[in-house]
Amino acid sequence: MAPPRRKFAALLALSVALLIPGVSTPAQAAVTGNPLEMSNGFYVDPNSNSANWVRNNAGHPDLNQIRDRIATKAGARWFGGWSGDIGPAVAAYAKAADDTEKLPILVAYNIPGRDCGGHSGGGAGSPEAYKAWISAFSNAIGGRPAVVIIEPDALAQLDCMSAANQATRIELLKFAVREFQAKNPNTWTYMDGGNYSWIAANEMARRLKLVEVNRIRGFALNVSNYYTTAQSVSKGNAIKAALGGGAGSNFVIDTSRNGKGSNGEWCNPAGRQLGVNSQAGGGADMLIWIKVPGDSDGKCGIAPNTEAGQFSPVIAKRLIEGW
Repeated sequence: MAPPRRKFAALLALSVALLIPGVSTPAQAAVTGNPLEMSNGFYVDPNSNSANWVRNNAGHPDLNQIRDRIATKAGARWFGGWSGDIGPAVAAYAKAADDTEKLPILVAYNIPGRDCGGHSGGGAGSPEAYKAWISAFSNAIGGRPAVVIIEPDALAQLDCMSAANQATRIELLKFAVREFQAKNPNTWTYMDGGNYSWIAANEMARRLKLVEVNRIRGFALNVSNYYTTAQSVSKGNAIKAALGGGAGSNFVIDTSRNGKGSNGEWCNPAGRQLGVNSQAGGGADMLIWIKVPGDSDGKCGIAPNTEAGQFSPVIAKRLIEGW
C-alpha cells in the first residue's frame, strides 16, 4: 500500500500552492508532488466501454479474453461533451481512484473545432465555454494525484485551421496549462505532442513552447496511434532536445495498441496488437494506455460500421490476437 499519509500530503501541498505567493514563476513548471509515489499503481476504470461490454455480454465466446486482456487493465478515461457536468464527473472519477490509492489517467478532449471536423469532431461551442469547462475539470481534481493528457491532436492539427483560429486555439491551450499548473500540485499534466511521423520534432517543440509547456510536466506521444515504443522514445527525446531540456520536457507514450507498430494506417487498421500494460519508466515518464483498446477510431478499417469512441469486440479481439 502507499504511505497512509498520502491524502493528507496531497491536501497540504494544495494548501501551500494556493496560500504562498510565488510558488511558481512564469519561467518554470510548478513544483509538484510525484503522483507515482503518492499512489499504488494505476487505476482501472470500472466503467470503461470494454468493462461495460463485459458486464452486458455474459456467455459471449470472447468475453473471458476481452475481460482478462483489456477490461481489467489500467488506462485512461476520456472526458468531453458526453461526460455531462464536467466538474462532478471528474471529481467522482478522481475520488474513486484516490479512495483505492490508485493513480487515475484522465484525458481532456473538448477543444473547439476538435479533430478538424473528422471522425471525432466536436468540442466546446465557444472559447468561453471551453475555458469554463477546463477550469471546472482542473478544479475537480484539486490536490489529488492524477495524470492528465491535454487535448489529443490539438497542436498537431493546427495546420487545418485559419491563422485566427490557430491563435485562439493556442490561447485556449495556454489557458488550460495555466489552470493545471495553478490548481493541481500533485498532477502530472502532459500536452499532446503528436506521434513519431506526424510533425517534425523542431516544429512540435515550437508549438509546445507557444502553449507554455514549461509550466507543466511535459508532453504525450502516440495517443491513439500505433508507432512502437522505441520509435516514440526516439521522437520524445528529439522533442526534448529541441525544447532545451528542463521543465516541460518529460513525456509519456501511449502503448495501448503499439505491440506490432504502425502499418501506416491510423483508422482501425488490421494486424495491430496490444502494447505493454501501463507502467512507470520504459524510456519515458510512463508507458500508459491512453486510447482504450477496442474503442473505434471511426467508421473505417476493420470496423466500418462502428462510430468513433464506441467499443467493438471485433477490434478488441483482433488487437489481443494481433491479426
